[in-house]
Amino acid sequence: MKKIKLDIVGLSYSQTQSGAYALVLGEVSGRRRLPIIIGSFEAQAIAIEIEKMTPSRPLTHDLFKSFGQAYHITVQEIIIYNLVDGIFYSKLICSDGKKVVEIDARTSDAIAVAVRFDCPIFTYEFILSTAGIVIEGNDFVYLENINETPEEKTTAAATGGFATLSTDELKTKLQEALAEESYEKAAKIRDELNRRKAS
Repeated sequence: MKKIKLDIVGLSYSQTQSGAYALVLGEVSGRRRLPIIIGSFEAQAIAIEIEKMTPSRPLTHDLFKSFGQAYHITVQEIIIYNLVDGIFYSKLICSDGKKVVEIDARTSDAIAVAVRFDCPIFTYEFILSTAGIVIEGNDFVYLENINETPEEKTTAAATGGFATLSTDELKTKLQEALAEESYEKAAKIRDELNRRKAS
């Protein structure tokens, strides 16, 4: 089967499942998007790497990367290879330079590993045609709360207590949150900083 390359185009709070996130993957040479519901830990692990934040101690996926590098193992690609009853199945294609091994993984973990190894993400046509959403026009989704209206974003920022702080104060709070390994708080501060950049 022909593989279709995907990029990460969005990560937002899930509107359907409390405490979950929607990871949105986009077809590189097309307009289809593949939304996948993932847990908050994996969402934070993906966002931290994409935003180039440096946690004070390595997260589980960072440990996986360090372990692989210590033994000269690289992850060549991630393949989302099946979809059964709404659950996506993925595998890591790993190599030590001599042999290639496929390792089964939850899709959220596979993506968190992919961003750390900077390796491509693929899926197959039957998965995109089954679970994909076609985006009309030139709409793009960014790493923020993509399903919220501007009013909801402002309210969410205000309830977090970050809307009243200056940009410099927010940057200081972000570093403090990372040092305390409070990644959910760090994500909220990052969202407030991104909102200000966009406005």
